Amino acid sequence: MTYHPKSDFMAVMMERGFLADCTDYQGLDDALVKGVVPGYIGFDATAKSLHVGSLIQIMMLRWMQKTGHKPITLMGGGTTKVGDPSFRADERPLLTPAQIDDNIAGIKKVFSAYIRYDDSPSGALMLNNAEWLDDLNYLEFLRDIGRHFSVNRMLGFESVKSRLDREQSLSFLEFNYMILQAYDFLELNRRYGCLVQFGGSDQWGNIVNGIDLTRRVIDQQIFGLTSPLLTTSDGKKMGKSASGAVWLNPDMLSPYEFWQFWRNTTDADVGRFLKLYTELPLDECDRLGALAGSEINNAKVVLANEVTTLLHGADAAKAAETTAREVFEKGGAGDDLPTLELSPADVGDGMSIVQLLVKSGLAGTGKEAKRLIKENGAKVNDAALSDAGMMVTADDLTSPMKLSAGKKRHALVKLS
Repeated sequence: MTYHPKSDFMAVMMERGFLADCTDYQGLDDALVKGVVPGYIGFDATAKSLHVGSLIQIMMLRWMQKTGHKPITLMGGGTTKVGDPSFRADERPLLTPAQIDDNIAGIKKVFSAYIRYDDSPSGALMLNNAEWLDDLNYLEFLRDIGRHFSVNRMLGFESVKSRLDREQSLSFLEFNYMILQAYDFLELNRRYGCLVQFGGSDQWGNIVNGIDLTRRVIDQQIFGLTSPLLTTSDGKKMGKSASGAVWLNPDMLSPYEFWQFWRNTTDADVGRFLKLYTELPLDECDRLGALAGSEINNAKVVLANEVTTLLHGADAAKAAETTAREVFEKGGAGDDLPTLELSPADVGDGMSIVQLLVKSGLAGTGKEAKRLIKENGAKVNDAALSDAGMMVTADDLTSPMKLSAGKKRHALVKLS
């Protein structure tokens, strides 16, 4: 659909590639022009940190605030107790209330890097749906809310249908999730005048449910806007790297490793990622994304610096770039590399190099580490490693040892 937006926010969404679909382009655009619009995204607390896959949603909220509107970050303290079944092959493991609270505390840390929380008209709100879900009366909820949902229609949603088509079990607990998410939207509209829900395109069915429920119960018009589900140009899911999830919290992934993830972006993705994950002007994103040959590496450094600065600050981005230059251009160890600290007792009479590769995060398993060594992909202090039986003693660690897996992943091992 070709739509020419009047509001700054919708223009940004369309020009920078955030927009997959919208329930009512004209209606939402008109509301955004009239005044401050509150909009929300829900984040379930299934881990202690969000990962890069959530960053597109966080950037949408950031742009919302930058264009004068009010972001709401909704923590799923209630819905995490159920678990979103959307496009999953199996049921999520159930977490205890204490685990959920612990995860929420970890997730909250990242938002203040992107969004301003204060009492101004566009100041963001941090909410938790446990506030209205925990004390629901089941019979009243079934009577007042459940009656508005058709099971036939719910079974037709792609997120549910794909699970059932594969003959994989969908518990009644999970089946309730979409009703609870719809109820969140209703409650946010009632309590805070929230007019729009954002989410990935896999959330379309859940968002439409909330819009329909709110219209039926309180006769209010609200809107949904989805972003594309991002994959890299080589088909990989955004947010995953060779060594696992790319977490946003620095205690789960160092700023250097975060910077390195972006520096390793595939050439074909650079222009698109600059538009989505930085605030550089569009013409600059296009110019950098069009660079060819070795020059595209300069664009990748710009991308890594800009994204890391937003999350971890300019000092962390600069330190990461300095470390990368030391490691790659000068063959140095680099002070900011991920570091594994071991006590003499940990090392004992000796620790195998295979164990060190696993403990430092450069290999997921001992089998993977041995294969890395066999394929000449591992180095110790920049020298090729060929002996998988090599033992490292405390004497070998009197100065830090640099381990490498391939050309781009490095770690230090030192005695504490």
